[in-house]
Amino acid sequence: MMHSETLHDSFKMLPSERRAAAWLASIYALRMFGMFMILPVFAMHAPTLSGGNNVSLVGLAMGIYGLTQACLQIPLGWASDRWGRKPIIIVGLVVFVLGSVLGFLATSIETMIAARALQGLGAISAVLSAYLADSTRDEVRSKGMAMIGGAIGLTFALSLVLSPLLYRFWGLDGLFALTGVLSVLAIIAVLVCLPPAPTHHSRYDAKGSAMRVLLKADLLRLNFGIFVLHLTQMALFVVVPGLLVNDLGLVLVEHWKVYLPVLLSSFVIMLPIMIWGERHAKTRWVKLASIALLGLVMCGFLGWFQQGWAVVVLLGLYFVGFNLLEATLPSWVSRVAPLSHRGLALGVYNTSQALGLFMGGVVGGVVLDHYGTVAVFQVILLAIVCWLGAAFGIQALPRRSRQTTANTPETTVQV
Repeated sequence: MMHSETLHDSFKMLPSERRAAAWLASIYALRMFGMFMILPVFAMHAPTLSGGNNVSLVGLAMGIYGLTQACLQIPLGWASDRWGRKPIIIVGLVVFVLGSVLGFLATSIETMIAARALQGLGAISAVLSAYLADSTRDEVRSKGMAMIGGAIGLTFALSLVLSPLLYRFWGLDGLFALTGVLSVLAIIAVLVCLPPAPTHHSRYDAKGSAMRVLLKADLLRLNFGIFVLHLTQMALFVVVPGLLVNDLGLVLVEHWKVYLPVLLSSFVIMLPIMIWGERHAKTRWVKLASIALLGLVMCGFLGWFQQGWAVVVLLGLYFVGFNLLEATLPSWVSRVAPLSHRGLALGVYNTSQALGLFMGGVVGGVVLDHYGTVAVFQVILLAIVCWLGAAFGIQALPRRSRQTTANTPETTVQV
């Protein structure tokens, strides 16, 4: 009985873990809220800029953020292994603020492209994930990742609601100004509120081989997985807004009425599944089942996408699988990667994520333009099938033993 209670308690977040996860989620939300608010209105605002009638340049302004993110995730992740997480987080946020200032001042599409590129250079997602990994035990790390994922999801939903209203009063330059202010608040949160990461982890090993991170089979599978996951997300949302308009008669400013309940219900469903998988060492099967669910959703879109509210049901199922994978994959990376190169591993992972976002938009747009909606779902389904085949070879994460739990720092404290 005592053994069972000890294992059960080990899956509760300690106060220090909960505090670190909550502040990291807040920093994520402050940074992402401003960025998300710009996206729903940017295409509408672009023609007011000099050169903004060039559709290709407008698309570049929206997508270049992902490209510059991909360029710096690995270097900044490596730098955080070498010089510490907090200094790199602050540097990245300062760069993001500078990009917001440039966006506030922009009067041409070329300047706006430069502003978005500069914002992307503040690529700290990998460093924030590594900070969370440093601050949590294996047993509860996915809960911390889910807190961050939940903050991002709710921030995205809130931005869809508020963006048109704020744009009406403040304009796009006002939204960039708000983005800069929120990023400054995030810097203050890092300096004042974010608790220091534990020091008992292995220090950076300059002699350690980075090739272990780049070539380790399970890390390659995880990197490919997050690439496909975000490729499917971006490609899906190339076509979903049109389905909501055509099948449900919802104008663009009312799409939040679908997205908000879909996101909230998906989190309610996915959290107990994720906790069960972690507690019973079934994470591998939860992952495989989630990938399979995404494939079934695409089959549903291929068969039922013209059936009105079926689109909403399929979106809900998609986000259950998406959120399960979004919450568990970075935790998995942090456990597979060597401690001395955890930041680098998460840098490669987040680079794969950014490239997936960029490629999903490109592929989704090209396929939709030349072959139609059905072909987009077919391409997404093909990518998911390839991912499922690759994922079957991944090794299951070990169950936490009583000895491991007993030796974990602070495990006598309960939440």
